[in-house]
Amino acid sequence: MDVRSGTARCGAVELFYEDLGDVDAPPMVLIMGVGAQLPMWPDGFCELLVHNGFRVIRFDHRDTGLSTKMHGQRAAGSVVARVGRYLLGRPSAVPYTLVDLATDVVNLLDDLEIDAAHVVGASMGGMIAQILAGTHPERVLSLALLMTSSGRPLSALPRWRVIRLALHPPGRDAPRAARIDFEMHNVKVINGPNFLPTDAELRARVETLAARSDYPQGMLRQFDAVIGTGSLVRFTRRIVAPTVVVHGSEDPMVRVRNGRDLARLVRGARFVVVDGMGHDLPRAVWRPVAEMVLENAARASTGAPDTELPDG
Repeated sequence: MDVRSGTARCGAVELFYEDLGDVDAPPMVLIMGVGAQLPMWPDGFCELLVHNGFRVIRFDHRDTGLSTKMHGQRAAGSVVARVGRYLLGRPSAVPYTLVDLATDVVNLLDDLEIDAAHVVGASMGGMIAQILAGTHPERVLSLALLMTSSGRPLSALPRWRVIRLALHPPGRDAPRAARIDFEMHNVKVINGPNFLPTDAELRARVETLAARSDYPQGMLRQFDAVIGTGSLVRFTRRIVAPTVVVHGSEDPMVRVRNGRDLARLVRGARFVVVDGMGHDLPRAVWRPVAEMVLENAARASTGAPDTELPDG
């Protein structure tokens, strides 16, 4: 698989990206979630998309990975008050919002001289993708929204075991080993009990990502971007691209009913539940999720090759 990497100037920030596959193939942009670096789109999953004739672009958001860090920026006031406003669908003043992150994606496409792309967004990335498709419909050929929500007022909250993770994080001066253990526990909770990798595989993944970039302040600002944006319904209702909403039956972070509600907001959207999947992309779900993404891309009027997933 051909891999090209670079840094794109996106207004006031620079985004690190990887560009996979044939540069002349139809482009597909993958947008990840809060604090999730580009390797969170697993190589094997990306290879399935490249094998089917797509040029796949994955990148680090601002405040993540190898992209620009917004050092020192912070929202004023209580995060509890911002969460309360978010639950009612109302925005708050924050350093940047999901609208700014959607603009980053537009600027990335411009830097790569891509007029329009198939767009796949997961979790917060799915929220950014909704804004992108709602505000720049000419740039989105098809839209796949994975394990995400519209942020409609009074949407279902995460399960208590997920909320509890945010209540007891390691201290700022905690040793690296303690932070690695905490992150491994986070992944286990969010992934759910099914398809969980071994502890050795999980530790290798967490340690590799931490060595690439360890910047918890960025994750906090991205969380503020989500709650600061408020409800996305005003964007979601404007989506015209062929859309599939894919959700895991065991997602403890974004509840299934939120995905179902999101699909109802998008005209003609298809809603698919992957049995046993949580809020992650372990190997066992690569094929069913890729199938949904590829089938949806084929619904676009242009720019989608015939699909054929390899065996194995």
